[in-house]
Order: sequence, then structure tokens, then C-alpha cells
Amino acid sequence: MVIAHSNEIARPIFKSADELFTLYQGDCNEVLPQFENAFDLIFADPPYFLSNDGLSIQSGKIVSVNKGDWDKENGINDIDEFNYQWINNAKKALKNTGSLLISGTYHNLFSLGRILQKLDFKILNLITWQKTNPPPNFSCRYLTHSAEQIIWARKSRKHKHVFNYEILKKINNDKQMRDVWSFPAIAPWEKAN
Repeated sequence: MVIAHSNEIARPIFKSADELFTLYQGDCNEVLPQFENAFDLIFADPPYFLSNDGLSIQSGKIVSVNKGDWDKENGINDIDEFNYQWINNAKKALKNTGSLLISGTYHNLFSLGRILQKLDFKILNLITWQKTNPPPNFSCRYLTHSAEQIIWARKSRKHKHVFNYEILKKINNDKQMRDVWSFPAIAPWEKAN
């Protein structure tokens, strides 16, 4: 992982040819403060706080759910404090018309929504990613976790956000885009910690 320390200027790891898309990688609480009113959109995939020494099944094999210390839960107050810090930094980095997309599960979603409301974001949609190939439930004591959510919120209640309705309709077979998206879970090679 590329980390931009507070005494370093964040550098992009990818920029599209048309320069409309730039990707930065690093600790968001060190990178985001370097930008003010700079971004139209931030997509965030924060810790889900799943690392609890449990087990799961991946590609037919039993695996640990532990991702690292950064994903361990230390109580709701710590989760809320962490989410408040990075979402507040994201808010400052967004343009007034900017939007924030945040992925999550029930493990972190309620904290994220609460913090967005405290910081006066306008929540626009709760998108459900229905996984067409979820891993089976190993414990057989719960329903299979076959979905993740994406909260779509805008920075300001006063300003309109960008919404490319026609483009979304076009890529959805000329139908309005819905808030339930069905596609496979990402493969292990697509993941990076």
C-alpha cells in the first residue's frame, strides 16, 4: 500500500487518459486533508470491522476472516470516532456538489449512516449489491450473507449533485437504474489489502 505521510504530497497512482479520473491510494486521513473542495466523487470502502478470529469459506476452502489489525473492532465508540474522522475529511475534500459512495455491511453501515447524518450529508440512496455467488454460511446459524450496501450521499443539502441519468439508463438496457444491483462477488485476485 502506498501511504502519503503528512509531510509528503499525495501523488496519484492512476490517471485516466482524459484526466477526468484520478486514483489515490493511502491512509485517507493523511491524503484527504491535502485537498479542499477538490473532488466531484469519492468512493470509499472503509473497514467493515469483520476481523474477529472467525472462519469463512472461499473458493471451497475454509479461511480466516481476519484482514488485519485495521479491521478489528474495538467497540462502537471507536468505530464511530474512526468513521467521523474520515467522513469529515472526505466532506472537506468534496466540492459543494460532490457525492460520496460508501460500501458496507450491517457490521459498519449503521455507524456510517449515523455519522453522515451528524455531518449534515443528504443521503440519496441505499444501493444493495446482491451477490449472485455468495459464499455459503459456514456456521449454519444465520442467513447467508449475500449482499452488501452502498450509501450514496451528497455533501450539501443546498447544492444539487451530479447525476448522469441518461448514461445509467443506457447501460441498463434503456431502463431506469434501480437501487438493487446483481453481480458476482469479486474474485480473490481483485482484492488488495
